[in-house]
Amino acid sequence: MTTSIFVNLPVSDLEASKAFYTALGYTINPNFTDETAACVVFSDTIYTMLLTHDKFSQFTKQPIAETHNSTAAIVALSADSREAVDALATKALEAGGTETYDAQDLGFMYSRAFRDLDGHHWEVFWMDQAAAQDGPPAS
Repeated sequence: MTTSIFVNLPVSDLEASKAFYTALGYTINPNFTDETAACVVFSDTIYTMLLTHDKFSQFTKQPIAETHNSTAAIVALSADSREAVDALATKALEAGGTETYDAQDLGFMYSRAFRDLDGHHWEVFWMDQAAAQDGPPAS
């Protein structure tokens, strides 16, 4: 059995969040979507469950983090190329996300970061696997 990952995120406006992620090119799985939750499909093994605050609160006794003012987690996604990194980050910004920091180019790795509508921190990166095996370039 292949391991899958489901990242559960609290969202303040489920419909706006669904629109944000579909604008990035992802799909919503209707089998796991209702008025309290939506399943965003990133790949055949990676999903994000967007949950209303009431729904999210059913899974934890802890308060929901205020991610507009702090970082609770950084979710990183790989991309096939530098151009794909830029394309996804650009879509996120055009859909209402905010840039977390300027693009980082380490030669063997290129990344960009953004926050979604609820302030959740996402990174998208491309890595040259062969160059990465040698480690970062000497400074």
